[in-house]
Amino acid sequence: MTEGNFVDYVKMHVSSGNGGKGSTHLNREKYNAKGGPDGGDGGRGGHVILRGNSNLWTLIHLKFKRHIRAGHGEHGSSGRSTGADGSDEYLEVPLGTVVRDSETNDILFEITEDGEEKIVAEGGKGGRGNWHFKSSINQTPRYAQPGIPLEERHITLELKILADVGLVGFPNAGKSTLLSVLTSAKPKIADYEFTTLKPNLGIVEYRDYKSFVMADIPGIIEGAAEGKGLGYYFLRHIERNSILLFLIPADAKDIVEQYEILLDELRRYNPEMLDKERFVCISKSDMLDDELKSEISSILDKDLDANYMFISSVAQQGLTELKDKLWTMLND
Repeated sequence: MTEGNFVDYVKMHVSSGNGGKGSTHLNREKYNAKGGPDGGDGGRGGHVILRGNSNLWTLIHLKFKRHIRAGHGEHGSSGRSTGADGSDEYLEVPLGTVVRDSETNDILFEITEDGEEKIVAEGGKGGRGNWHFKSSINQTPRYAQPGIPLEERHITLELKILADVGLVGFPNAGKSTLLSVLTSAKPKIADYEFTTLKPNLGIVEYRDYKSFVMADIPGIIEGAAEGKGLGYYFLRHIERNSILLFLIPADAKDIVEQYEILLDELRRYNPEMLDKERFVCISKSDMLDDELKSEISSILDKDLDANYMFISSVAQQGLTELKDKLWTMLND
């Protein structure tokens, strides 16, 4: 998935359909001059419905759909004929889509399952025809119910990526390189910070035709939870990952300090993120000899509160062991 076609935030205005009016018709036939009321009910207005689709990974197909309108219900007619219901408007969304009311910012619901349907704007009910109101006292009612008006609201769709493993790290830590080596994804790779501007997804193929999904999240910087850099905008994507894979380059000044900073940003954004399973990879470790690895390991064993592994995406070192470890963690 390229950066240009990844859309994870859409605002739109949705409106359902009006309910149809009930009919006030009185039956008048050649051989039945006073047949009484036979006005039918109005049809229901159309709903605006969101439906989960596991084949979608982005909201790009909704990017330019700013106004969504469902059909109005038809009015009732003679012979107790009910008006046709208004046509429903379906919006297909990827799994992990959060729907908010744009005015209050309250979460309305989330779509997490394939085929799951939620009504975001309910169509108005059709009014009852005059035949419902006849009685021994009022045998020819000349009134009926109007249809219930439509419902409209401004909503915001936010995509939180559903992935098994989320890559967490500072800019230029090697996350995109690792994703490109482990999967068939083709993220943009360069030797400057913030090369990745949008999340990238890839499917890691494991043994016996098994697989899991890995997400490359744009780099986090210190202060991301307060809105600095690009991190705050994409921190929500980490919420839905089962495992957080921290990537810290071997040439970092202080590996433990970098890990603590990343952990603190997640904590400040959402403390529940610390309940997820975590694993640390020391990337670019092909530049280390055995003596340096041993020296770094002695420090990490003492100060790092997570399991770790040395890997090199470029030199293809430790990648098979990494896939084994992640698969074990996912299936424990």
